Amino acid sequence: MSAIVHGFDWPDRFVTGTVGEPGSRTFYLQAQEGKRVVSVALEKQQSAALADGVDAVLDQLMTEEGNRYSVPETAPSGLADDEPLTEPVEEEFRVGEMRLAWDASTAQVVIQASRLLLDDDGTVIEEEDPAEVMVVRLPVGAARAFAARTRTILTRGRPICPICEEPMDPDGHVCAITDGLE
Repeated sequence: MSAIVHGFDWPDRFVTGTVGEPGSRTFYLQAQEGKRVVSVALEKQQSAALADGVDAVLDQLMTEEGNRYSVPETAPSGLADDEPLTEPVEEEFRVGEMRLAWDASTAQVVIQASRLLLDDDGTVIEEEDPAEVMVVRLPVGAARAFAARTRTILTRGRPICPICEEPMDPDGHVCAITDGLE
């Protein structure tokens, strides 16, 4: 059986976004090409790791002699995308493993997000060849803009306690470090 591949070679849009209120948000990667939209759910930590990975790849490329791929240091202003996710957000699958690569032949960052598979006990099933994947290819400027937007989305969550560094709920917070101290 061949894999279902949701491929986007030059997407019109590729963003991280959320649905729900801080503390109970669901994070999504959403790719759009024309009227075709694919949304996949992922964890907040996966979003952060992806943004860090994209920037690390681009930072490494900048150090190459002469910056031959013209990698910008920051996201170009014309590529900023502050719009909400395209509605309706219909989850294609939940992301398990993600891979990040560089394609020098097209000067694009390649992001692959594979479907999470669980057995009856809820244990992750490792797949050598994933059954369903989203593959998105981004030029360097769009990749910087994607990472910058993702970081902005991550900061819109619950405020962080300055003492224990855990998220604080709107109805109150019991700090793990000061709990029980007078």
